[in-house]
Amino acid sequence: MSRRAMLAVLASAPGRAAHAAAPQPGAGPTREMLAAWQSFRQDFLRPDGRVVDSGNQGVSHSEGQGWAMFCAERCADRASFDLIWSWTRRVLARPGDHLLAWRFVPESAPPVADGNNATDGDLFAATALLLAARRWNHAPYAESGAAIAGDILRLLVRHVAGQAVLLPGAQGFEDAGSVTLNPSYYAFPVLAVLARAVPDPIWLAIAEDGLALLRRARFGAWGLPPDWVVLEREGGALSLPERWPPRFSYDAVRVPLYLRWAGLRDEPALRAAAAFWRRPGQGAAPAWVDLRSNRTAPYPASSGVQALAGWITEQGNRSSRDTQGDYYSSILKLMTRCAAASSPYAG
Repeated sequence: MSRRAMLAVLASAPGRAAHAAAPQPGAGPTREMLAAWQSFRQDFLRPDGRVVDSGNQGVSHSEGQGWAMFCAERCADRASFDLIWSWTRRVLARPGDHLLAWRFVPESAPPVADGNNATDGDLFAATALLLAARRWNHAPYAESGAAIAGDILRLLVRHVAGQAVLLPGAQGFEDAGSVTLNPSYYAFPVLAVLARAVPDPIWLAIAEDGLALLRRARFGAWGLPPDWVVLEREGGALSLPERWPPRFSYDAVRVPLYLRWAGLRDEPALRAAAAFWRRPGQGAAPAWVDLRSNRTAPYPASSGVQALAGWITEQGNRSSRDTQGDYYSSILKLMTRCAAASSPYAG
């Protein structure tokens, strides 16, 4: 799919090809998706609906809740969907708006000490609710999803250096001279679902300016997207932040996932990641690349990243390990299966 076709969805233009870029209401799961979801649910979903990040001291976060809601809906598992949403709404709801607090720490008092949101969790929770409303004809889901989507537009969009940008969270990512962005939060496949529920031309600006940002936000010898990037207010220059390691790693691997999922195969960030992961003699993909020094991790990425890289490069699972792994590795595998099942270029 072309960039123009994907943007046509957000502009409500007709076109069957463009329509395929977004997850479709009521789509049936594949056997592989169902098997992966059953395994994930057994290992990481608590009986109360909390998704446990086993690689991060057992915390939970809106990202994990939102992704799990999305996967439960894609797998037509209403019981799990309701369980996850009930816990999420009860525990992570923020006073004053409809966004979700980003982290729950079970041993902390209080367990939700930081009320800031994480935009990727909000995007997927809203999308899951809107799709669930269509699948199960349940209006309260649609009301909740539209409320979250509306507050994403109201609270998380800024205009910086002539472009619309999506803040990673409502607080902590802006100063007088710049904003800090997370390229992996531009989840292009789900924007069309939100735009249909909450029509506003800003969705189109987010998508179009987000693609323009990703074309410029490429660093190092391989031109890879970073986990985090700083955008200057004056002139729009991009740089790697000092606050986080300057890497293509844990977060940024989702950039090629979302681009291919949306059918945007010709985007430079996707092509660069595929070329890096296809390097002759590399074997398993490294866990990270330092985008300043070009040094790669001396150990391989998780099996979830290997599965994602295998889909992007069309080379199958690049890792000899096919273990379930921790929460993040497992959810990456599951999201990759969802993407492969619904992408206009499923492959």
